[in-house]
Amino acid sequence: MRKTIIWLAVAVFVMASTFDLRAASLAGVTLPDTEQVGSAKLVLNGLGVRTKYMVKVYVAGLYLEQKSSDPSAIIKADAPKRIVMKFVHGASKSQMVDAFNESFNNNSPELVKTMKPDIDRLLGALEAVKVGDEMVFTYVPGTGTTYTINGQEKVTIAGPAFGPVLFSVWLGPKPPNADLKKGMLGQ
Repeated sequence: MRKTIIWLAVAVFVMASTFDLRAASLAGVTLPDTEQVGSAKLVLNGLGVRTKYMVKVYVAGLYLEQKSSDPSAIIKADAPKRIVMKFVHGASKSQMVDAFNESFNNNSPELVKTMKPDIDRLLGALEAVKVGDEMVFTYVPGTGTTYTINGQEKVTIAGPAFGPVLFSVWLGPKPPNADLKKGMLGQ
């Protein structure tokens, strides 16, 4: 009897681990397990929720070529990566600009002055968001960093320098909130 139970438990575990899960969900938002970026297939590293004053603002998913829980390595890697943000609460353009400005100053203060033209280009391209909107930031080596909203490309900032500054917004030492960073790192 005991052997049968153990055998059944092993069989159930093996069967469950072979199912191909196609999505991950958090706070009512579902993101796919993979994203295609050029010729690279990226995997969902983790999901996190951005909260402000206890209000859920967006769910963010981090996509990488290989899963990693090392924020410094992720920021520095000259490899394709993507952050997908699905909004569960609206925000005005000025709220978006203020939030990004604060995050740039908190996480890359030494680069804010030298990267100001690129930061200003991104801030100028930001828009107000409403519930259900999707904001995507993609870094591709040799191309640069692209910002899209609801599938519409808004700006591409060429070169490798801006990507680490932007990704430090979520993965740097002072993310918008700690649980967001932990979730995106798969922790």
